Amino acid sequence: MALRLADGTAWPEILARAVQATPEAFDLDGPGGTVTLRNLMTGAWQSVGTPTPVRTPVDNTVLVNLARVDADAARAAVGFATEQHRDWADLPLAARKVRVGDALDELSRHRDLLALLLVWEIGKPWRLACADVDRALDGVRWYVEEIDRMLADGREPLAGPVSNIASWNYPMSVLVHAELVQLLAGNAVIAKTPSQGGAVCLTVAHALMRRAGLPATLLSGGGEELSEVLVRAPEIGAVAFVGGRSNGGKVAAALLDTDKRHMIEQEGLNAWGIWDFSQWESLAAHLKKGFEYGKQRCTAYPRFVVQRDLVDQFLDTYLPVVRSVRFGHPLAVDEDWSQGDPLPELDFGPLISAAKADELRRKVEEAVRGGAVPLYRGKLDRAPFLPGQDTSAYVAPSVLLAPPGRSRLMHAEPFGPVDTIVVVDTPDELLAAMNASNGALVASLACDDEEEAAKLAVDLQAFKVGINRPRSRGDRAEPFGGRGASWKGAFVGGDLLVHAVTVSPSAPRLYGNFPDYNSYPAT
Repeated sequence: MALRLADGTAWPEILARAVQATPEAFDLDGPGGTVTLRNLMTGAWQSVGTPTPVRTPVDNTVLVNLARVDADAARAAVGFATEQHRDWADLPLAARKVRVGDALDELSRHRDLLALLLVWEIGKPWRLACADVDRALDGVRWYVEEIDRMLADGREPLAGPVSNIASWNYPMSVLVHAELVQLLAGNAVIAKTPSQGGAVCLTVAHALMRRAGLPATLLSGGGEELSEVLVRAPEIGAVAFVGGRSNGGKVAAALLDTDKRHMIEQEGLNAWGIWDFSQWESLAAHLKKGFEYGKQRCTAYPRFVVQRDLVDQFLDTYLPVVRSVRFGHPLAVDEDWSQGDPLPELDFGPLISAAKADELRRKVEEAVRGGAVPLYRGKLDRAPFLPGQDTSAYVAPSVLLAPPGRSRLMHAEPFGPVDTIVVVDTPDELLAAMNASNGALVASLACDDEEEAAKLAVDLQAFKVGINRPRSRGDRAEPFGGRGASWKGAFVGGDLLVHAVTVSPSAPRLYGNFPDYNSYPAT
């Protein structure tokens, strides 16, 4: 049966809703008749920057133009944000809570619009897009309730605004969430729009935040050009970065000769170890959930390290799961679909771009040529797509046994639906294989003897370790960080996020990874 777009979800309709909700943030007469996003700087939405088309990974069509500003414009924006910061820091906490609450109310009113923008911009299935928005709003409401306690020890805002440079995969639950908490704590905020996706969602969100009287700046531009300003400008009070190790390393290097507060979250190869284990049914449920959003998230588990005697039982559990994974166009429905019916229930849609999909396919081919054994390689031909649509950004799941040591999949996170399995014979081999990437954000052990698992967990280079369960970024009070090369600077989450963007002469030193010390909270 031929599929079609669900009623009311075509991009022109969604964009029209965004423009109607926040007309001040859009230029309607961009090059070629394409709508262009404005930049929020110097206190207003400005028509500045070089228009650059942004394509959706869903079907490779152009969505909008992104207006990329240069370093001089960014420098002016930082200067104005610094003035805003001084005024905002002097505002009583009660007044800040009211304004953040007003922003949350407006964001909640436009929740479905924000989620549909994420579906089109970064390819998230509807359920996961809604979860991204909901986690942001629910999480910040918790901080509104808790912020008085968190600041009760005399904590004060930083000396300058917080600069946020985040990845594209969680625009609301990571970037907007962090900004709103930083604002609650008394800091003005600056955010760089991710170049690969999420720009329209963030534009609408920041327009609503600006209407509530929040001192927020939103800029679009090239990372190389803007980082000198957004990272090194002396007015910046802190830098919050979420992304890969290459760009994260550049940010860390730029901060080496400064004492600037920073939170640099980088990727790591999160591993799940299987040792003396028999609870296969419970593991299967975790494995299926692990494919959400095509493993395009920093806490995904793309590596399984399995005791040799358990490989056959593991594969009996794992392979049916990977064959059951559902992916495709996130808005494609049957002809008999009607308004009010649920949107497609998928595990993932496309990767973030055709270029990233091609890169991942090359990594798989490279590993197989080097000796990896392909246990499963899915195909696109049965996935739900619209007739004739571009599918260049879609990648079916693949599973490789024994990736060669020289392959990129052996030591780095694939950031896509590709899993690798490594077979080991001893606990020492298990730990070595799980620690392959010099630090990770999370790890898990599947082991019937939880006491033995806890002993093994001590030697894992991961910030959070789950025993017979996965670990994640967490919500509300739960801290988040990384070990080794996966994180530099202050940890976040719960009270730690507020501590990272405030100062107190009487407070103990921050938890985190710093040049002269490492300090870890209970997780």
